[in-house]
This record gives sequence, C-alpha cells and structure tokens, in this order.
Amino acid sequence: MNYTTKCLATLVTVCLLFASCKKKFDEYYARPDNLAPAIYQQLQTRGNFKNLLALIDKSGYKQTLNSAGYWTFFAPNDDAFAKFFQDRGITGVDRIDSATAQAIVKFMLVYNSFTKETLDDYQSSAGWLPNAAFRRRTAYYTGFYDDTLQNGQVVKAIQSNRNGTITPYVSTDNNNKYITYFTDVYFSTVGLSATDYNYFYPASQYAGFNVGEGKVVTKDIAAENGTIHEIDRVLTPLPSIDEYLRSKPEYSEFKKLYDKYLISFLLNADATNRYKLVSGKGDQVYVKAYNGSLAFSLNNENYFKLQDNDGQQGCWSIFVPTNAALQAYEKNVVLEYYGSFDNAPTSILLDLMNAHMWQAPVWPSKFKSTTNFVGEEARFDPQADVIDRKILSNGIFYGTNKVQDANVFSTVYSRAYLDPKYSIMLRLLNTDLKFTISYPASRYTLFMMPDAVLRAAGYDYNLNSNLYTFTSGTTTTSGESIRQALLRILNASVIPGDLPDLSNTSGIAESFNGEFIKWNNNQVISVGTQDNNQVVRVDSSRTTKNGKVYYLNGLLTPTTLNIGTHIKNLGGTSTASDFNYFANYLVSSGVYSTATGEITGTVAGTFYTVFVPSNAAVTQAVKDGVLPGNTTTGVPNFTASTWTAAQKDQVNSFILYHILAKKTLVPNGKESGAFETLLKNSVGEVIPLTVINQPGSMQVTDVKSRKANVIIAKSNNLSNRAVIHLIDNYLKYN
Repeated sequence: MNYTTKCLATLVTVCLLFASCKKKFDEYYARPDNLAPAIYQQLQTRGNFKNLLALIDKSGYKQTLNSAGYWTFFAPNDDAFAKFFQDRGITGVDRIDSATAQAIVKFMLVYNSFTKETLDDYQSSAGWLPNAAFRRRTAYYTGFYDDTLQNGQVVKAIQSNRNGTITPYVSTDNNNKYITYFTDVYFSTVGLSATDYNYFYPASQYAGFNVGEGKVVTKDIAAENGTIHEIDRVLTPLPSIDEYLRSKPEYSEFKKLYDKYLISFLLNADATNRYKLVSGKGDQVYVKAYNGSLAFSLNNENYFKLQDNDGQQGCWSIFVPTNAALQAYEKNVVLEYYGSFDNAPTSILLDLMNAHMWQAPVWPSKFKSTTNFVGEEARFDPQADVIDRKILSNGIFYGTNKVQDANVFSTVYSRAYLDPKYSIMLRLLNTDLKFTISYPASRYTLFMMPDAVLRAAGYDYNLNSNLYTFTSGTTTTSGESIRQALLRILNASVIPGDLPDLSNTSGIAESFNGEFIKWNNNQVISVGTQDNNQVVRVDSSRTTKNGKVYYLNGLLTPTTLNIGTHIKNLGGTSTASDFNYFANYLVSSGVYSTATGEITGTVAGTFYTVFVPSNAAVTQAVKDGVLPGNTTTGVPNFTASTWTAAQKDQVNSFILYHILAKKTLVPNGKESGAFETLLKNSVGEVIPLTVINQPGSMQVTDVKSRKANVIIAKSNNLSNRAVIHLIDNYLKYN
C-alpha cells in the first residue's frame, strides 16, 4: 500500500470514529424530551395567553422569552387583559404602542427563576435568608427623561441610583424598578394580614400569593428558561416616589422643598455619552441627586445597595402632607420666627423632611412600631389621616392630611430650636440635653436663656474659634471652664417633670443637674440670683407636647460661695435668726474656713443637705452637755479659745453630723432612707441619719433613735449644690 492510500485509509477511519463520537455526544447532550418548553412556547401551549403573546410580539421580547435565560415571568391571562382593555377603554393590544408594550412586559419580567417557595427568600451575600423578601428586581427601568432645573431650564436627566451626592450615579447600573408581591409565608413571618394587603388594594382579593393588585391563579409553571406565575391582572410599571410626587399637584408644596433646597442636578459625562449612543443626540445629561443628609434619594430604585440584592427585603417609605396641611404647619410651627426656609437653618428643613421618611417598609398595621430616620413612629391614624396610599417601585407612599409632628418641633426643645433668639442655648442643648428633653414621653419644665440675656451677663459664642467666651470689663476668657459654667446654668434651667402654675404658687424643685431652684409668684430663684439679690421674673410661658417653657428676664445662675458662708449668712448677727446659734458654733469651729467659708469634709461639685438645729434645739444641746456652754441655762459658749480639746471635738462632730453627704433632700416625698453624714467614728465608719421624706414634711432620726422635724417655713434655703433646712431638735451621734 503506497503512502497516499495509507493516508486516505487513515482519514476514512478518523471520519468514521468522529461520526460515531458525535452521535454519542449529541445523544448525551441532546435536549431531553421531557424538558419544558421556553416561556414563550409554554404560553402558546397553554392557550389562554393570546393577548400576552401579542403584547410580547409587539414589545420585541419574543426572542428573549423563547431562548436561553433565567427569568420569572408574572403572566396575565386573557381574562386579565379583557379587564385591562375595559378599564382603559381600548379594544385590544393593537391599541398599545410598542414602547408601552415593552414597558409592561419588562416590568412583569423578573431576573432569575423563582418558584413560589423560593420567591420570599432573600438572596443575601451570606446566603439565602428564608421568608425575608417581598420584592424582586424587574427588567424595566426609566432611563433618560426630561426634568427642570431650579432656574426653570428643561434638561435631559437621569435618576440617581445611589443615595446622596457623593456618588449618586453608577453608569453600569440601570436603576431597575422592583415589583412587590405578597405571600402567606412572608406575611406570617413579619406579622401581616390580609388587612395590610387590602389597605392598598381594596378591590383585590388577598389569596396568599399576590403580585401587586393581581392574584396568582396558577403558580410555578416550569419553563426551560425560567418560571411562570399566571396572574389575573395586567401589571404596568410603577413610578418611583420621585416620579409619583412629580405627578401629584396636591403635594407640590412638599415637592418644592426638595426642589429648591435639597436637590442638585449634576452634569455627568458617562450619562451624556451613553445618551448619545442610544439616541444619537448631543444633549448634556444631568443626574438628579438628593441631599446626602436625607434618609434616602426619592428616585433611587436600589434601596441601600449595600448588597446587590438588598432591595429584595427592604424599601423606602414616605408620608407626604397635602399642601394645606404643610403650609399651615410651616406658618404656625417651623417657620414661626423665620417666615421662609430661605432664612432658616438647613437643619430645620432636614429634620422636617426626614421626619416623613423611613428607611424601611411601613405596613399599615405597623405604624406604631416602625421608626423613621429620626427614630420616631408614624404618628398618623391609618384611616383618618391617610388619604392616599400606594406601593410604588421603590417604596411605600402615604399621602396625609396632617404633618408628622416631630419631637424637635413639638417638645420643650423646640422653643430654643425654632427661635433664632436662643442660638447659644440651642448650641448648649445640642451637646448635652437635646435627646433627653425632646423625648415626648418624659415631662420637663424649661426656663429659657435668650442670647441677649446671656450676652448682657458677659457670655457669648465665638464662631471663628468655636469657643464659648466670658467678658468682664475689658477682659475676655474662653475655653472649657466657660462652657462648663454655661452648662451649669443650663442644667439648672431644666426641671424634670411639671411645676404648678408659677404665677400664684411657691415651691422648690430639683433641676436636671441635681441643684434646686425655687419660685414664688412668678419670681424664679436660683442660689446665684439669691446671693446677688437679683429678681428674675417670668415674662411669659408656652406649653408644648412634653412640658412648659418659661421666658425669664434673667439667668438662673449658680453661686460662687461655699455652704459655710450661706449658713453664716442665714445665722446673721443677732438671735433674731433661728440659725444664729448653729452658725456661731460653725464659725468658731475647727471645720470652718474663715477665708473661704468651706466646711471640712465637703468637696466641690458634691451634693449636701444641712439640717440646722434651731436656737432652742441648740440651747437644749448645751443643757445636755453636747455643746460647750452653761448646762443650767443653756446659754451657748461660742468662744473657741475657752474650749477644751474635748469640747472642740464636740463642736466639730456636732456640725459634721448635721450634714448629709452626697445627697440633697427636700420635703417632696421622693427619697427616704438611711444616708451617710460627714461624721465618721474612730475607725473611719460613717455615722448615718435616717430620713422619712413626705410631700410637705420631713423627719430625721439619729443613731440614738431621737427624732427631729424639718421646720418647713424656714427651710429649703439654697446653697452651693446644697439645701439648708431648720429642724426642731438636735441630732445625737454617741
């Protein structure tokens, strides 16, 4: 056999072997006979989707649904189309243009194949989370559209697909819309019911598997390239919150606030180039971006996009007041002192808008348990206050006949926040007490601190240095000590709870920092105003959701004096004062500093209660040999130079035992029990007193079970983080 013949034989053999292998390959990898047809063919086979097939043909999606892929298709049957045509007054698919046909088909077409069993599972980056999803991304997106700049110019725009303005647009992301579905498993998991569904779709029947207003008639129809769920309604693309708001003039005032103050149109080169490629036009394209301090961007279809699919298990929610409701609220509440948001701090506008924005779905039965961006529940009655309710492509929309009354606008905090005359006080509140006094369930009384009064007292805030300042004469100081001094005034001006009408009563109350203030017929007294013989009066008051504010003509200042000085001053120079004897013993004792008025054992910044025995009680103590003096007549001996060492110790111990350490008590019924004094025994143990505290009365018992009653009419004397009471007996410690 020659070489040529050998080659031909080899070639024939190879061909025969190849043909044999190909036959086996085709047999092995051939499409199985029992494999379901593609979505388009499956719809043809079933026979009740003639209108849908015609719509698919017109949309240009026949090839997509008739070839490889992985889809979930919510397919309306012919009965659904009959209703659709009737509702729109058209005769058939021939009356629908190709662009509309494509939009409808793409909106009912969901990426990836899901049966009813897997549809409510969330495809998280960590794996499948069962029963956590109620939305899926569709093949439909808005794309380029016309919008209007703040100057009135109409431009070509594209919606942001991320929140904020730093990176509001990612060119590879089409901002696809989501479709919402409702399954019995998801409803059971999150505690919803048919009532929640019918709140949005009152004309539809909840069946445990619904898509929008449609009911799933036949689920899980298998196809080669996905899964079909037959539905009884034709679903058209839903608008985003931004798109819906643009179409509703009854909410135009709310929209104007975004448009004027919180939206930026950002020229984008990628979007411009893309638009030129798809349209052949050279228009510049702007990304419509929302302020990054808002809870979300109203046109972002992607939810947070922290994970690729997080939009499956979450969406935005917004409550939008009507024009009339919003304008009344602006006039009477948030802009009472500014007139326009042009003049108001941006924070007020942001708080107003964010109070209406939720970063989660707010279901009708969950108004009270789902909190908004500022941490507050939806304060609306689902029946009386909501006049418009829609599930949109990127969230839930509620139109309301009232405004969400945010805490910062309705509590005692609001009176400083909304009034520019209280900027220094507001700055202090924001760093110390804002969230405390703006909590509506807690009651507070607030004494206001106007800028003018603070500045008249020498205090101010320097915007350039960001420091609080104090000016005395020609000398200005600043720093942390000034801030702390102002915070002490502020804290003394915040009273937990409600006070009686100040115009015709008198009393004493504990302030937020544990110090006490008093009032008497519209005059408010702090220890500082008392020391300076200053009269601080109430000019007016205003009631808020969680308490009352009082406008004063001065500040509730602290004192620079020590407790010993106040006792000395109460004692005076004659026995006409019932504090005189105790004060004289104090001044002569070894625990009193003549230079500073400080009492040994007291520490700056600590709270105390002083029980001063009356002159009669001190006289009895002298008679009982507890204090130096004439034991027959009870006349005290205040001359320390004549005291023995034992008598000096008697006086020192007597004084220290009449002072409670670390606690200020007044007869308000709040605290009773055993309390430590400044006196310790020889082994360093504290010798206590027992106090029974009732509203309007107080009784003190010493370790010898002797009792003393607080003389109310001469008690509640203010001192440096202390209160000084007069008692009708002395307290014995040994």
